[in-house]
Amino acid sequence: MRPNQPDGPRHALAAGRWVKWIGGASNHDLAALEDLAALAALAGADCLDVAADAAVVAAVRRGMDWAQQHGRPSRPWLMVSLSDGEDPHFRKAWFDPSRCPADCPRPCAKVCPPLAIPAQGPVLAERCYGCGRCLPVCPLGLIEERSMALAPQALPALLRQLQPDAIELHTHPGRASDFAERLQQIELSGVALQLLSVSCPEGPGDAMPHHLWQLHQLLQGCRWPWLWQLDGRPMSGDIGAGTAQAAVNLLQRRRGQLPPGPLQLAGGTNHDSRRRLEREGLADAVAGIAYGGSARKLIQPLLQQAQARGQALRACPDLWGQALAQLQSLFCRPELVRNC
Repeated sequence: MRPNQPDGPRHALAAGRWVKWIGGASNHDLAALEDLAALAALAGADCLDVAADAAVVAAVRRGMDWAQQHGRPSRPWLMVSLSDGEDPHFRKAWFDPSRCPADCPRPCAKVCPPLAIPAQGPVLAERCYGCGRCLPVCPLGLIEERSMALAPQALPALLRQLQPDAIELHTHPGRASDFAERLQQIELSGVALQLLSVSCPEGPGDAMPHHLWQLHQLLQGCRWPWLWQLDGRPMSGDIGAGTAQAAVNLLQRRRGQLPPGPLQLAGGTNHDSRRRLEREGLADAVAGIAYGGSARKLIQPLLQQAQARGQALRACPDLWGQALAQLQSLFCRPELVRNC
């Protein structure tokens, strides 16, 4: 595990070796999130990005406490995710199980990464984080997506309650005015942020760089540092090594067109992301990488083993030691990253 200095997250960002763990903007599986946050923190993540929810934030902070008790000398930044409008990261799947045929093989359950669809019954809403893979596989089209949008007027008070270190704001081209409103609501909260992360998909033509330049103008009046998150193929890093190329391709296409600020890769990122950056000569072009589904996939079997014992993963040293090694390997590959 790489050492964490008192200002570790800021130093890692400036040094280009920033690592963010993504818990999921719509993930409310408290038991799993506490385990995942604990091990991601102990493995050296500089930032833990989770849903803007009081129970989720409390669970993640308990995970951070555990990591410090087990040797992490400083805490990562706690980030909460928001959106300035409709976004696939802020949704959950839903269906009425009484409409499912008795002989349905439930292909939806087979493709669900967080195991949110059981063999019988409805979606386990707390586990669903909106990846959408179940939507096209239902043979009868019975699965719906339900938005988890946060009411704008509720945001300042919620942020005061949560007191995050950082915020990720998901946006889409064409929503500059909505983004400006969210900035105003964040300002009204009075929360002292260490970082604002702006996440945006590519969109058609030059829509993304044009949009980010508009946002750059808005951010000039803010008192927080920011970074641009390039979301290659959202919520797909667990599918296979090849998804890592989506974010690398996006970086190749757009990096010369983007406004000033550090860049972070996300969306499809996995153990192969650093190798692909090195191969394309882009390792120095990014401040860091965010890992979500790929991190979850690595330790999902260990979470299930602990659950079968009726225990938290972090209460099973034989299991969490394996999980820690897996995450350390994902977050920091010594053969490719200097000062690791």
